[in-house]
Amino acid sequence: MSGNEREEGGGFELALVVPKWGEINKGEDIDDCVEILSDELRKKGLIVERVSGLQNEFIKFLAPLEVLGKVAAELQFRKRTRIGMNFPFEWDEAEAFVRHPDGSLFGWGERFRCYNHILNGIVNTGTTAIVMKSKSQEVEWNPGESLLGKLESLGILKEVFPLHDESKRRQLMRSWAMNWLDFTTQPVDDICSYYGVKIATYFAFLGMYTKWMLFPATLGLIVHFVDFGSLQLLVLPFFFICLISWAVLFFQFWKRKSSALSNRWHIYDSGAAECEYKFWHTDQSSSSSPTEHMKKQETNKLKEKKAFQREEWFRWLMRLRNDVFVIMGIICLQLPFELAYAHLYEVIGSEFLKFCLTVVYIVAIQYFTRMGAKLSVKLVRYENNENVEYSANSLVYKVFGVYFMQSYIGLFYHALLHRNLTTLRQVLTQRLIATEVIGNIFENSIPYLSYSFKKFGAIRNKRKREKGQSKVKLRSMPRVEKEYLKATYAASIGQELEDGLFDDFLELVLQFGMIMMFACAFPLAFAFAAVNNITEIRTDALKLLAMMRRPIPRADATIGAWLNIFQLLIVASICTNSALLVCLYDQEGNWNLSPGLGAILVMEHVLLFIKFGFSRIVPDEPEWVRAARKKNVTRAEQMCSKQLLRSISADENTFRDMKKHD
Repeated sequence: MSGNEREEGGGFELALVVPKWGEINKGEDIDDCVEILSDELRKKGLIVERVSGLQNEFIKFLAPLEVLGKVAAELQFRKRTRIGMNFPFEWDEAEAFVRHPDGSLFGWGERFRCYNHILNGIVNTGTTAIVMKSKSQEVEWNPGESLLGKLESLGILKEVFPLHDESKRRQLMRSWAMNWLDFTTQPVDDICSYYGVKIATYFAFLGMYTKWMLFPATLGLIVHFVDFGSLQLLVLPFFFICLISWAVLFFQFWKRKSSALSNRWHIYDSGAAECEYKFWHTDQSSSSSPTEHMKKQETNKLKEKKAFQREEWFRWLMRLRNDVFVIMGIICLQLPFELAYAHLYEVIGSEFLKFCLTVVYIVAIQYFTRMGAKLSVKLVRYENNENVEYSANSLVYKVFGVYFMQSYIGLFYHALLHRNLTTLRQVLTQRLIATEVIGNIFENSIPYLSYSFKKFGAIRNKRKREKGQSKVKLRSMPRVEKEYLKATYAASIGQELEDGLFDDFLELVLQFGMIMMFACAFPLAFAFAAVNNITEIRTDALKLLAMMRRPIPRADATIGAWLNIFQLLIVASICTNSALLVCLYDQEGNWNLSPGLGAILVMEHVLLFIKFGFSRIVPDEPEWVRAARKKNVTRAEQMCSKQLLRSISADENTFRDMKKHD
């Protein structure tokens, strides 16, 4: 590895941050602890390099492929083989396993898991404590104790964070963030290799959503600007029917694309993988025969069934209690606040007072939303969910309820109660144009300003410490320290269960709800949404590549709870747009079932049938994916059944031989 490549951070994937106590604490140094940590990393087979920054010291490290392969075998990674079946990974048989589309044996998520296992595996394996110096004190590293945990508790280790690969980052910058010629085309395979499955899935969804958005955007422009004369009354219902059909088809075809991407990226169901791993582990390590094992399982079957049922109902009751608590909080606290703002906005005549009211509302609603999100996080902790993704989905549902009330209740108020479509269009325009434009500006400018401020502060503090040393030239800030000063890709509700994808998905969901639920009142909104999404692809890519640290990968291969929220908004849009059509055609407010209004009710039921009927017509996954999956399952069953039958036969033969000898 060349010196320039090392300086740019090429190849190194993670870094440890330790403070420069020698400068901060008047000559006291912790080189002993840092040196021991560096040596332990090298003993694990890692390539280590220490870099001195202006404020902190950094230990960059990289694991060779052989080290990663042995750790992956130890963790029993299940990977696809060239015969199509999934087996636990073995380093000695690495050639038998299929590589990722970019040619790598392990994806970013798999490598990160290996690094996490290596770091957590640095423990004192000796029988006596190792004495380390820290702040002029002696600290004992006890047998069986984690070194990273020890250093973190002492304040020696600040953080562990992923590093950008400069060559890959520049390549993605050219082919993705700065590629404005292809509006919706993205290198999703390269994104998956560099950022992991979850972020790649988000951008695959955003690209497909934007490409499909061109149809309703064109249709909305035609409906808004073209005068159809006597047929004008039929245009909006036709536009509405086309929209619902478009939305239903889009999500059905997204499910198909999602399953195809999962197959291409070698993603498997985590629950299934866990069960398969337990089966293989038990089969190989158990000392009892298969017959005895099955008899033991039969005797414990009733006990296990009761335990599973008790655990299942306990989880369900905890989720129900928390959901009721959140819903009642929204109805009793947030709903009156939102209705009060909508009513005052309706009755106030002065535009200046409306602006002042909106400013006060935005400040207050941010506080309410943040408080509701923090409360939701606390409630999710007590739900005893199966894994982190279940907890994250539960959190998404709860927090979206808060944002749903914030974003839509005022629009419902103007549209259905006051039936003021002029004010409704005005509010929609403000939120779709001003809010999203301002949101994109702040989304990218705040991380850059924060990074610039931290960088300026680090240089200023360094100059103050070296003041009077005219002969000492202030060295430039190393790249690893620049990355450390960048903002993390975290969610606005906290990063315990969600990362920055929460805010990105939330923005898409709220936009989808606005343009769909009030489509008949403002068809032009789809054109605004299409332009915003084209810009969103590039700005989000630029944010991840230039403004943020490299995110920690997540393994979930779908958009999770967000897909169910999108489906719910489609059903809600059928009801709201039918009510809007009634308001448009029943200007007197009689609400009688004239032939026109009766036709709207019939259309609503037809659209609901289309919504739930198309999900049966269009399969959720392509036929070739289903066939490949069934083929792999059949092969696995055949091999496992043959192995199990041989074990049972051998056990029975041994038993008969022993009986004959007796």
